[in-house]
Amino acid sequence: MNLITLKSDGIISRSDSDLETDLLSLLSCQIKLEKKFTLRSCFFMLEKYPMLSRLNPFFPAIREQYNTCPKNKCIWDEITNLEFSKTVEMTGFPKKRLEIYNTFLGVCEKERIEIKSMQLEHLLDITINLGKVRHIIFGDQIDLFEFDTVFTLFEFIEGILWELSFQTNPKHCEIRR
Repeated sequence: MNLITLKSDGIISRSDSDLETDLLSLLSCQIKLEKKFTLRSCFFMLEKYPMLSRLNPFFPAIREQYNTCPKNKCIWDEITNLEFSKTVEMTGFPKKRLEIYNTFLGVCEKERIEIKSMQLEHLLDITINLGKVRHIIFGDQIDLFEFDTVFTLFEFIEGILWELSFQTNPKHCEIRR
């Protein structure tokens, strides 16, 4: 699988060269994040490569929210980083089923917390890390296994925009610090 690097300034690069064309061929590439890649970096990337923003129908509303945010210091002190990961969940009742989905969560020490009730302005300057795949068997957290995995550019963009599409709470309903 081809490897591309997502840089903190929004540039996508492969083998030390910045990419300007043929974005569709990059969607299946494995990604690596530059150390200081933040949620704001993701927006920089979507601004630099507007075709990628068309992957998710909720992006125009999310971009409107982003445009109202401060230009820096958009953090929530209790979150050390954001984590993009995968979950594989086997269920056996009422029907046997296997679900595979991406998750985008805040990390507070070793605890993972949902970011749905947080405002975008408190998340933009928090570093994003790529997590592992969590395999949950029959909904039991005791039978939880974690494995290294890879993420594609498509999974990353779609997964983050999908999670951000749920952030429609008015500011007065936000979880207090």
